[in-house]
Amino acid sequence: MVAETLTATRGATGFPIAHYAGAGVLQCAYGTYTIAAAVEDGDIFEMCWVPAGAIIVGGYFYGADIDTGTEALNMDVGWAANGGSGTYDAADPDGLGDLGVLTGDAFAAGNVSPTVGLMYPLSGVLSVGTLPFFTKKTKIQVEANVPSNAGHTGVISVVVWYVVDPTLAV
Repeated sequence: MVAETLTATRGATGFPIAHYAGAGVLQCAYGTYTIAAAVEDGDIFEMCWVPAGAIIVGGYFYGADIDTGTEALNMDVGWAANGGSGTYDAADPDGLGDLGVLTGDAFAAGNVSPTVGLMYPLSGVLSVGTLPFFTKKTKIQVEANVPSNAGHTGVISVVVWYVVDPTLAV
């Protein structure tokens, strides 16, 4: 099979995004995608947008136990290039986390879910104290690095917490 780019409703090009809500106001972007077929290496799931001036401060990746049996599915959370020239405006497919092999077992290998399913805190550059910021609106995406082994279907969601500094937007 061939890798695809699959777009969630909130990841669509024309989907409206939140703008500046005031200094220090925590805002949230999120996207959900229902995976209906086997995930292939290189599949990209365009999940949601953050506005120009967004500074990401945290969030989560959620999902069903998509890959059953001997898990192999490996996914990253990051962002697409946005055309800007700021420090974080270039694409970084795992900038918010290399989740490794997704196991749906409770409390297994980075999974903080107390039940069967996927619940991973965003990490990537956040895990070393860096808060990535963007000068232009930016698409948050999930990319598969290793295809799923079995099961193949289920829902994934990404929730991104951010604040906006309008002085960063160009």
